[in-house]
Amino acid sequence: MGYNSGMFEIVFLGTSASAPSVRRGLSAQMVMHDEYRFLIDCGEGTQRQIMHSGLGFKRLNRILITHGHLDHILGLAGLLSTFTRWETIDRLDLYGGKWALERIQDLLYGVVLRGARPPMQIEMHAIEAGVIFAADDFEVRAFPVYHRGPDCFGYAFEEKPRRPFLPEKAEALQIPPGSWRRDLVNGQTVQLPDGRTITPDEVLGPERKGAKLVHVGDVGRTEELLEVCQEADLLVIEATYLEEEAQMAKEFAHMTARQAAQLAVQANVKHLILTHISRRYRERDVIAEARQVFPNAIVARDFDDFQIKRGDLTKILAERREE
Repeated sequence: MGYNSGMFEIVFLGTSASAPSVRRGLSAQMVMHDEYRFLIDCGEGTQRQIMHSGLGFKRLNRILITHGHLDHILGLAGLLSTFTRWETIDRLDLYGGKWALERIQDLLYGVVLRGARPPMQIEMHAIEAGVIFAADDFEVRAFPVYHRGPDCFGYAFEEKPRRPFLPEKAEALQIPPGSWRRDLVNGQTVQLPDGRTITPDEVLGPERKGAKLVHVGDVGRTEELLEVCQEADLLVIEATYLEEEAQMAKEFAHMTARQAAQLAVQANVKHLILTHISRRYRERDVIAEARQVFPNAIVARDFDDFQIKRGDLTKILAERREE
């Protein structure tokens, strides 16, 4: 990561609603920032999708669950079964609502392990609204969403505000590369080998907001989401139905593509990616409905890979290699 860079990356591992299709697996996404990885949901077959994507299992020790419906959690059984054979990680942290974690507890300990010792330390974190993870330069916030069943959550990944490093000023002051520049970025005054003292104000610009990625799983209404989605660089949200079946969407507490796009407009987000796509619709029809409201809408496909910087979304086309 460079001095000015701030970036999240998201890989879509499964983008189908309720049941897999020929081209789409069940819900799962990987969000990455520096060395941190977060798997959001783990539908049936996710471990194969992880291998097919080239992401591999290293550092796959934080899993965020949006809700406890089976199409979002069944893949945890296969993943844990694989971990019993491959000692890839030594700790697994699962975050989710109380009801979701109770189902996961039954699945992992009642079906997969059945009295056997887990292959790693497993910690279940019953979350509430608020910050659930914080690193030096970003945090993950959980927020409640309305769907069928209790304790459903979305997740907002947001970098902390930063003062950008201005390399042209560093060059003008003849500051050597290395630890001096790093310390200045971290707000520390430094003394150069030639005896000069340089303060951060001499090489840092005005404070800027960091990148913001908001992920919403299954959801039936958007009123409560306006604030958390406000000015997100990327909003990822389900679009299970089209507007012609809006009443059915309401009955099952899901979104139409149009409703998702309306939220993007109302919250002034920069980019919108739709997922959780039903087999009942053609992808181009989902895109067309959303783009009538939000022209930059995208429908995710399995293995789509995007980088999110402040105000910018880039699709990665190069083949990924396992780390």
